[in-house]
Parts: sequence; structure tokens; C-alpha cells
Amino acid sequence: MTDSPAARPATTPLDGLGLATGVGAYVLWGVLPLYFPLLQPAGAVEIIAHRVVWSLLFCLLLLMVTRTWGTFVAALRNRRTLGVLAIAAVLLAVNWLVFVFGILTDRVVDAALGYFINPLVTVTLAVVVLREQLRAVQWVALGFGAAAVVIITAGYGQLPWIALTLALSFGFYGLLKNRVGRSVGAVPGLAVETLVLFPVALGYLVWLSAVGEGTFETEGLGHALILASSGIVTSIPLLLFNTAARRLPLSMIGLLQYIAPTLQFLIGVLVLHEQMPAARWWGFALVWVALGILTVDGVRHGHAQRLSRRAADVSAAASRPPR
Repeated sequence: MTDSPAARPATTPLDGLGLATGVGAYVLWGVLPLYFPLLQPAGAVEIIAHRVVWSLLFCLLLLMVTRTWGTFVAALRNRRTLGVLAIAAVLLAVNWLVFVFGILTDRVVDAALGYFINPLVTVTLAVVVLREQLRAVQWVALGFGAAAVVIITAGYGQLPWIALTLALSFGFYGLLKNRVGRSVGAVPGLAVETLVLFPVALGYLVWLSAVGEGTFETEGLGHALILASSGIVTSIPLLLFNTAARRLPLSMIGLLQYIAPTLQFLIGVLVLHEQMPAARWWGFALVWVALGILTVDGVRHGHAQRLSRRAADVSAAASRPPR
């Protein structure tokens, strides 16, 4: 005899390991503005080139440890998967480069704004690309987000291009990763993406060394080790996130994603003392209102869907003839 749906617990206990790894991933991403300045005097392009090279080596090691070579090789052999991941790799490189450039040029708050805007970009892409229908509340949230960009642009006299580039590149990156589906895990996926970028990154580093402008060989062992650590710094949060994504509901992941830009914002304002004129405060306020609307709507919609599924399960069980 099996338990009926009505006899099952109404809620599923929150996975402790999933929550810990999710928080860990976003905290590590959030404190990156304190890490990348340590890599100077290397410039943004050199840092990203090292990040690609060392991330690939670290991922190859992880593929051996986790025994996921098969998934990696299968992704390389599948033309469609490889093509999608190759485009994703370019978007990832753009995102990394602009993020590091923003940090090294004292625009950490702009970078944080980009990741605050990212959920709004994701919703927009769902409408434009995937032809999804938005609820009225979601349209209101997008309106607040658009108003925030207009206010910040008016206050600065130019578009917040760092924030918009980060939001758009990561939004499209997420869309492409969604198209690949669950067939490629985090480590094999990142390994393929960094493999695509590897020839360009390595070639650039070789050229820097040849013309005497590379910092890896000239700034001492400590600097070289910090540059090499960029591979670990890149991969570990992704592994933690992958663990969390498999254990936590999507609604919880959606809430945790605000940890990283919040930490980046606090670092930019409180630690690095970046300027916050009135237009920027008003723009951030509107973005936070938009995110609050999206979050509340997402939680309510998810709860309604769970109740609907539970009612459907109970109805189906009641309609089955007794054994």
C-alpha cells in the first residue's frame, strides 16, 4: 500500500547543503571586486587571458576528478552543442572583460548595477526571444527598470554602458546555456567554453611576453601565483552554484542571486568610496523596486503552481479505483 498525496508532507525541508553552497557561490562572486585589483599591474585583457588559460587547466583537472570526461567529449562532438557553447564563450569573455575593466577603473557600482538589472533583461529576453507571455505585474517591473536606466543616463549624460553590457551579455549567455539544456553540466560546459577561448588567450599572452609587456614573468612569483589562481577563483563558485542549482528550488536561487550585486554595491560605496550622486541613488531605488516586484510575483506564482499541482495529484489519486 502506498501513501496518498494527502498523507505526504505539505512542504519539502530546505536542503542545508544546497543553501550553503548557493550562499557560498554568490558571496564569492560578490567579493570579486576585492580580488581583481590584486592582479595589477596586469590590465583587464591580460587578466582575462590568464583567467581563460588557468580556468581551462583547472577544469580539465576537475573533469578527471569528477569523471565527467564523457560529457565533455560528447559536447565537443555534437555540432549544435559546440556551436551554442562557442557563442556562449564569446559572451562570457565579453562579460568577464567588462566586469574586470569596471573594477580596475573604479566603477564597481556600475558593475553591481549590471547584475541587478540582469533579471529584468532575462525577463525581456523571455518575451522577445522565447515569445513568453508576461503577467501584468512583470510588465510593471520592466517599466521601473527602464525608468531607472533613463534616470541614470540623464544624471550622467551618457548610457551606463558597463551595467548594460554586463546585463545583456550575461542575459544572452544564460539564454544560450538554457538552450543547451541539462545535457552539459557546469564543469564540462565551462571546459568547452574556455577551450574555445584558449587559443586566442594563449596567443595573446605569448605576444605580450614576446614584446616584453606581460606581467606574469616580470612582477615576481607572488604576482604569477595570484594570476594563476584566477582559474580556481573562476571555477569554485561555479561548482558551488551547480550543486545549489540541483538541490534548491528555482525560487530560492532567484532570491540568492541578489547577494552578489548587493555585496559588490556595498564594496563600491563603503570600501572603495565611489561617488553616489542623486541620479544614481534614484536609479538604484527604481531597480530595487522592480526586483522586489519580480521577486514577490515569482514567489506567489510558484506557490500557486505548487498548490495547483498538489490539487491535481489529489484529484488523480481520488479518481483511481481502489486496489
